[in-house]
Amino acid sequence: MPTVHPPVDPRLDLFAEIDRLRRERKAVILAHYYQDPDIQDLADHLGDSLELAKRARDAKDAEVILFCGVHFMAETAKIVNPSKVVIIPDLEAGCSLAEQCPADRLRAWKQKHPEHHVVMYINCSAATKAESDIICTSSNAERVIRSVPAGKPILFGPDKNLGAFLIKKTGRQMDLWPGACMVHETFSSQKIAALKARNPDAKFIAHPECEEHVLQLADFVGSTSKLLEFVQKDAGKRYIVGTETGILHTMKKHAPHKELIEVPYEDRTAACQGCNACPHMKRNTLEKIYLALRDLQPRIEMAEELRKRALLPLERMLALG
Repeated sequence: MPTVHPPVDPRLDLFAEIDRLRRERKAVILAHYYQDPDIQDLADHLGDSLELAKRARDAKDAEVILFCGVHFMAETAKIVNPSKVVIIPDLEAGCSLAEQCPADRLRAWKQKHPEHHVVMYINCSAATKAESDIICTSSNAERVIRSVPAGKPILFGPDKNLGAFLIKKTGRQMDLWPGACMVHETFSSQKIAALKARNPDAKFIAHPECEEHVLQLADFVGSTSKLLEFVQKDAGKRYIVGTETGILHTMKKHAPHKELIEVPYEDRTAACQGCNACPHMKRNTLEKIYLALRDLQPRIEMAEELRKRALLPLERMLALG
């Protein structure tokens, strides 16, 4: 059941109250790049899934980890650092990819392919991770695939688009789970091509969760953190950014002299208003962060047996560096 909180006093200075509670609770606030700007700015650590998993594992001095992201990310924090209280602003902040690959269906798929090595994208539940041999993120997926012994067949999920991209990058044939991100699949190659034609000096950069026909138009394909790094270091001045809109805030902070164009841009229709924003990520708010720190709820809890099983594939990933 969702946690029911008393209403927040509208006179409160939420930033000040969050800072006060952060100190009192000895809490560390982790936030993903897809969070709203205010949440990104108040975080102790901002990053992608890989960086935040490492930050959660290494949060030695904190007693509380507040994870501003989606449910599977907070679960990952609890898996790698079980002695901490792990809270999330909104327990209903899910993930379309995680929802598409429940553990029982993955288990059935494995039973049909017992000789395969199971590589699962981190965008999945703890129960699904527990059925995996190794986890990957978009930042290290190529390294993880190359770590699987040559000749060993691979089951990859839940993102078919990332899987297809990895097949091209590594040359490894893999059976792919038919899942996809609800945000990255909304991007239209026709609209992007038109946008590129109107902005010939702008480079199109895209996340590998996008579909193949979109990635074919890209000047650079990379994880969220790699897209941020590219905008900072590349010699260009204008970029069409093909990923969740939250990253633009940090891109603008780190490269204020660069012009960033959202996808979709001028071509939004009534049916596609804000379709480059993840509705799950946007469930987290300042009010919910304050309440979570005040009440230390909602908490992430899981059976120890499940946690240990889910930890093994995560540890294998983290051991790769």
